[in-house]
Amino acid sequence: MRRYYILTMGCQMNKNDSERIAGFLSSLGYVAVERPEDGNLLIINTCSVRQAAEDRVCGIVRNWQALRRQKTNMIIAITGCMPGRDESGKLRRRIPGVDLWFGIDELPRLPVWLKELNVEQEKNFDYLNIKPMRESHSRAFITIQTGCNNFCTYCVVPNARGRERNRSLIDILNEVRNFVVKGGLEVTLLGQVVNHYIAPDPESFSKENPFLSDHFAALLWELNQIAGLERLHFTAPDPQYFNAVQAEALKLPKQMNYIHLPAQSGDNEILRKMNRRYTREQYVEIVKKIRVARPNMAVGADLMVGFCGETDEQFNNTLDLYKECDLDISYNAKYSERSGTPAAKAFKDDVSREIKKRRWEELQEIMEAQALRKNQIYVGSIVEVLVENCEQGICSGNSREMKLVNFLGEPNLVDTIVRVKIFEAKEWVLKGKII
Repeated sequence: MRRYYILTMGCQMNKNDSERIAGFLSSLGYVAVERPEDGNLLIINTCSVRQAAEDRVCGIVRNWQALRRQKTNMIIAITGCMPGRDESGKLRRRIPGVDLWFGIDELPRLPVWLKELNVEQEKNFDYLNIKPMRESHSRAFITIQTGCNNFCTYCVVPNARGRERNRSLIDILNEVRNFVVKGGLEVTLLGQVVNHYIAPDPESFSKENPFLSDHFAALLWELNQIAGLERLHFTAPDPQYFNAVQAEALKLPKQMNYIHLPAQSGDNEILRKMNRRYTREQYVEIVKKIRVARPNMAVGADLMVGFCGETDEQFNNTLDLYKECDLDISYNAKYSERSGTPAAKAFKDDVSREIKKRRWEELQEIMEAQALRKNQIYVGSIVEVLVENCEQGICSGNSREMKLVNFLGEPNLVDTIVRVKIFEAKEWVLKGKII
């Protein structure tokens, strides 16, 4: 039998891409397995954001080569960000034993390479039109845009995924409608700069859409009109494109009560060196606009410590930004130099590992203390939870504020939305009782 195993690394967009890979392989007669040793087509969907992620790929491939000595018909394939940014072939040469090395947009040619069928005439077929095989019946990630034109100096995305390309409005709406018809309840829109979405088919917007001056806000309105869709989220917007129209769209009824707004730094000089096209002051004003539009909205951010030349004072500006914006959570990263990026060419990675670690821990400590404090406001309140798992009588899922909630329940609650009254709050989980 044709059996495949996919290992997904990195962001939600990679996860969404892996669902499309699974859907495509299923259409070719392949069956998914849960362990690499049970498959004869092993795929890694790679991430290049950190060096550690690329190093991990090397180790995994070595392990898989050992499996292949026992199963000679095994094929090892690498896709995702590593092949996408490997113009010179240097990365591929680091990982011997890989049979297929391709960017995700080349997915439609996979049957040719596997010698199962010939789709040479479909060279221009868009991989985003491949039907994904979703892991969840109730939640879906929907890619509306790939690539990026911003060229943040630390980032490999423009090399790995190419320039910004926006999917047609009709294709997005059709994918969401098909998902909802099958019982889907929650959709997360994905894009490298998701709020810079520009529809290639603007004539497809409804004439009564009140947000036509901004295509992303208009897309949110269109999706809010789909009967049966209960919750709508998106990640990750770029502060430079966030405007008053998008803030107004946050009031739409199906919007999640959480927004993830990457900041990266709270220091203007560091932001300039990162080529982030906004200032600290502008970021603060955007958060204020969000909370005027939706006062109880939880706000999260991405923050980076130890970027080239970052001083203690500049790092402290990031800590101050976290406090001033009263963030609910942040995903904190230590700067990792990526080959081929402008930062690697123009700046010296001169902040030591020890200092990066210390700054990360200090930021993490503040974040955890603030998360605990802010979660206390939910004690005694009732939240709506989309149940994702239920094991040994403990059900779990996210509230509309993207807070993880645990409560006693039964497996038949999975893929339903229930109301839960919170009686205890910790840093990363709320505990409650179903009502």
